[in-house]
Amino acid sequence: MEREYMEFDVVIVGAGPAGLSAACRLKQKATAAGQEISVCVVEKGSEVGAHILSGAVFEPRALNELFPDWRELGAPLNTPVKRDDIYLFQSGEAARKIPDFLVPKTMHNEGNYVISLGNLCRWLAQQAEALGVEIYPGFAAQEALIDESGVVRGIITGDLGVDHEGKPKDGVYTPGMELRAKYTLFAEGCRGHIGKQLIKKYGLDAEADAQHYGIGIKELWEIDPLRHEQGLVVHTAGWPLDDENPGGSFLYHLENNQVVVGLIVDLSYSNPFLSPFDEFQRYKHHPVIRQYLEGGKRISYGARAICKGGLNSLPKMVVPGAALIGCDLGTLNFAKIKGSHTAMKSGMLAADAIADALAAGRAGGDELTEYVASFKSSWLYDELFRSRNFGAAIHKFGSLLGGAFNFVDQNLFDGKLPFTLHDNKPDYACLKPAEESEWIDYPKPDGQISFDKLSSVFLSNTNHEEDQPCHLKLADPSIPILRNLPIYDEPAQRYCPAGVYEVMTQEDGSKRFQINAQNCVHCKTCDIKDPAQNITWVAPEGSGGPNYPNM
Repeated sequence: MEREYMEFDVVIVGAGPAGLSAACRLKQKATAAGQEISVCVVEKGSEVGAHILSGAVFEPRALNELFPDWRELGAPLNTPVKRDDIYLFQSGEAARKIPDFLVPKTMHNEGNYVISLGNLCRWLAQQAEALGVEIYPGFAAQEALIDESGVVRGIITGDLGVDHEGKPKDGVYTPGMELRAKYTLFAEGCRGHIGKQLIKKYGLDAEADAQHYGIGIKELWEIDPLRHEQGLVVHTAGWPLDDENPGGSFLYHLENNQVVVGLIVDLSYSNPFLSPFDEFQRYKHHPVIRQYLEGGKRISYGARAICKGGLNSLPKMVVPGAALIGCDLGTLNFAKIKGSHTAMKSGMLAADAIADALAAGRAGGDELTEYVASFKSSWLYDELFRSRNFGAAIHKFGSLLGGAFNFVDQNLFDGKLPFTLHDNKPDYACLKPAEESEWIDYPKPDGQISFDKLSSVFLSNTNHEEDQPCHLKLADPSIPILRNLPIYDEPAQRYCPAGVYEVMTQEDGSKRFQINAQNCVHCKTCDIKDPAQNITWVAPEGSGGPNYPNM
């Protein structure tokens, strides 16, 4: 098909912290050098920030470098962290507060801010546009544009106005465009679908440990002012999870009597009957958490996978003509439970390498080896190196012994123990058969503290054009019923936090696998956790999915 095309020096896929920081840095470097660098950012969400979901306690280190005058420019960092409270939940009622001196120093948040990452990205987009960056929300990058010699030459955006059978709809069909570039940066976030394709095509993970993931589920609440303590940060470990089904939680007090509360479930969990969504709902009933939420109002809901493999799981960063940045690369520092500042820094480093390459007269299409070199000499690499054992220790030794190991590693050895722990078992391979697992009977939601999936998805403002191809692709449609159901009781029914997957009983008693793609909040859990690796998430039509306010 002949497609219309536009040409740029740099195309960036994804208007998150990594992509927008790269765009801003490119324009800053161009202005300083008297260069002209054309930069385009495409974003699949309906607006910048619509698909952004994070805790978030934000470390401003990278922002200080990108915009030293961010305060004067009005960056939405309004709530400095006041105090860290860290608990070990031992049951549905018991809790033990961990003294500060026993907490790994990476978990301390002095100098950080409680923020809405979505609002920070909206602000970064304003700065980028003021610098001359072109940002196109509502356009989903569908595939990389790769020439016959294996060089990435840009991206192709998805077709618009296609029916569920893949046929153009009369009067509304618009074919996707080629956005051609000398260099392309992929900043799609965790488990980016084009990033995943590039990693496979070029074998970028051949020398890396298996990547590991968590599913983060979050709600935004407006609470009683008498229960609110602006700047308070609460983290917990333990109940309702355990060593075979690990994870942790957060509750952060924002401004305006708002709190964000969430649970991160490690996708290495073993029990196929576990439902991350329902674990989150019952977690909120713990007295330490319930005390803040009682009498409050839930405003928003969302979910998103996070990369947590860290340094050991980083794939090769570059291919001819392109580079991975941010969570498409996997730069989150799990020891800090933070990835925004590291994503920003990776984007800035890639931007520096591209600006220098263009200034030197390079025509593009080559590997950005300078990005790799600057990454390895940066504070970002140093930070990830010092935290390289954190996640593997939890997986190998459990939360208690793993936590003790991490205290010694971080506080006594500053992350420089003379060995590295490895964990090469993929998360999807960790599920036990249903017959070897204990059924979990979750309490019914009370509609005040805990809620059901569908009312939660409603609060995410999720919407997709119904008459379009399903963006959740099954390699073999028979696997859910013929394999996953008898072995694992089809865990997609439970690991999806949006009710996308159901096993339906038909009139003749047979089972049918149903995909409610309209509900999808783009968390990518299915792509990660399906035990047969049979589900592939691809981008739906641009602007589809959640529309998160202030998340």
